[in-house]
Amino acid sequence: MTIPDVTIEDLVSFRPAAPTLTGEPGGFGVVGMPTNLVASAQTQFLSGTLLGRDVTVRFTPAGYVFDHGDGTSSRTTTGGASWESLGQAQFTPTATAHTYRARGTYPVTVAVQYAAAVDFGTGWRPVDGFVTTPGAAYGVRVVEVRTALVDRTCGESPSAPGC
Repeated sequence: MTIPDVTIEDLVSFRPAAPTLTGEPGGFGVVGMPTNLVASAQTQFLSGTLLGRDVTVRFTPAGYVFDHGDGTSSRTTTGGASWESLGQAQFTPTATAHTYRARGTYPVTVAVQYAAAVDFGTGWRPVDGFVTTPGAAYGVRVVEVRTALVDRTCGESPSAPGC
């Protein structure tokens, strides 16, 4: 049996699930300090008919394109991980962190670039190119932090400056 060549365009009816996106600290960031973004996408197997034949398509995350909502974007080969799982302190750089330069609320998005392979029952064959699946926006509120030396905590002196 002759197996047809498959192009990325042939896979239009096979759509991997959208990635999820979260951030640290949860929902906000601090001007001038890294905000850690974490996208989650898994290898997926979808079955169906392609070019008149039964097929299984495997989609494997190969790239993550983060749009930071401030006019910048970055591409990584990882979806990232929490600071805790990386063994890092909060507000430290990660492969998927972004440092905002101004206050505001930013709609961050991620699109996952999936590498595809097909199996018509004769073994896996890679397909050139990527299938890109966007995820929903994740809002990050970026604030400025100001510090001051004080005698007591706000619990001890609720009317003190900054409380």
